[in-house]
Amino acid sequence: MRKTILLGAAALLGAATHSLAQTSGNELTDSPFVRNIRPDRPGVTITTNMLYPGQVQVDAGIQQLPASEAFGRHRAMSTATLRVGFFNHIELRATQGYLHPLARLTTGEASGRPTSPAGLAPLTVGAKFLTSTVQNARSQVVVLTELTLPNGDASFLNKAYEPSARLLVSQLLGQRYGLEGNFGFRQRGFRAADTKVGQYTASLALNGPLGGNFGFFTEAYAIGRFSWQKGINTGVSWRPVPGFRVDVTAGHQLNNHGLLLGTGLSLRLPK
Repeated sequence: MRKTILLGAAALLGAATHSLAQTSGNELTDSPFVRNIRPDRPGVTITTNMLYPGQVQVDAGIQQLPASEAFGRHRAMSTATLRVGFFNHIELRATQGYLHPLARLTTGEASGRPTSPAGLAPLTVGAKFLTSTVQNARSQVVVLTELTLPNGDASFLNKAYEPSARLLVSQLLGQRYGLEGNFGFRQRGFRAADTKVGQYTASLALNGPLGGNFGFFTEAYAIGRFSWQKGINTGVSWRPVPGFRVDVTAGHQLNNHGLLLGTGLSLRLPK
């Protein structure tokens, strides 16, 4: 699966990069793929969608997390991303998460058990930069840079500045289907030595209509370096108007058991 994701992302990047010189004057303002809201959730994949100056969008939802040493099992994270369209093909963004606490344990169950983090997670701020010549072309290339701050609830230990960058590419298929790929890197700290333990992210996603105001989303992803977390996510969405969407999702991480369920909504103003 990891090779498939990486090869697919590479092919998508090649096609999008090849078409950059041909995008001038081809902005697809009337395409449903452009006109309808495109959230940066659910799942791992971030879209190439860029808000126009003055537009504001909120992407919010709650998602079950896979079991991990850091957070334990049966955890859920609520996340909200505020996106603001800026000038010169720049989009500013801030993401705040809230890790829901574990169910209350009895005294016997809690003895000897380490305290698990809960509450407001560290804030992540960032920006998207359009590298294509035209916004909302059939092929799009965007760079996303983000920085996670060492703040949040005191129960989150070993906090540090965490810079990251992603290359986002997309290809419109027909008028309503979109293929999106991400390739990125994240590390803790700014030292050169920190790059040796950073993590890579690769994902490939397909989205499109199901009929009426309903749509679908599906993706495959791999995250890691020395060991990889590989998984899939899929879901359906309902969009009663172009600037508002509600979705439900289900995912599975290959080295974990069970489904990871989630739901959320996105709102864009003005539409």
